Amino acid sequence: MHPAAVNLYPLLGVLVIIAGFLLRFNPMLIVTAAAVVTGFAAHFPLERVLEAIGSGFVKTRVIPLIILLPLAVIGLLERHGLRERAQIWIGGIRAATPGRLLIAYLFVRETTAGLGLTGLGGHPQMVRPLIAPMAEGAAQTRFGKLGDTERYRIRAFSAATDNVGLFFGEDIFVAFGAIVLMVTFLKESGIAVEPMHVAVWGMPTALAAFIVQSVRLHRLDGWLARRCGGSAPQHQQESDASVELAAAPAQGDRA
Repeated sequence: MHPAAVNLYPLLGVLVIIAGFLLRFNPMLIVTAAAVVTGFAAHFPLERVLEAIGSGFVKTRVIPLIILLPLAVIGLLERHGLRERAQIWIGGIRAATPGRLLIAYLFVRETTAGLGLTGLGGHPQMVRPLIAPMAEGAAQTRFGKLGDTERYRIRAFSAATDNVGLFFGEDIFVAFGAIVLMVTFLKESGIAVEPMHVAVWGMPTALAAFIVQSVRLHRLDGWLARRCGGSAPQHQQESDASVELAAAPAQGDRA
């Protein structure tokens, strides 16, 4: 091999990962196999490959605890009725709709992500146990009984709202990795840019994303109203029942 040539054989590890996930193998087995293949392709001896794998495991062994402990707590809360209580609570707010609720969550998610607090939301710890059930509860109170299509659409919009708020909100945070990467790349190209300037110019994009997603969420309410037009909302059914009970004695008197 020419001394100036770049050894591309270590990229075989990427192919191992792609093939492993396509074949639905165990993720731990895929990652380990990819590490071994990459090490051998880089002409590392077996001892060095095993040393690198062991060193990486020791350095990151606390990360699974950080991930699994919150998931365990959320699972216990769901088992004891967190989703049901969230639906009941939001169902008591007559003015709530799925669109309005998700717009409020979008604002909070994007604002906190802009401050660097990206861990305050997320699909497993916020969307699945709280936001999606609350949006479904608001829809049931407002529009009546929901079918599977309506439920899945509300859940999809709940997840999408979290993604939009996080993705465009964290671009405002100065210490975000993408901003640091852009500043470093531009500096190597001879363009001096301050991280604060990059963050400031991310604000118009975040605002535009908030407006576009809010319009989509507003249209979600209209779509639900059209889909569930044949089912009267719960508070309307109660009102109609009260009117019928009040009119019954008057009809009896005339008879």
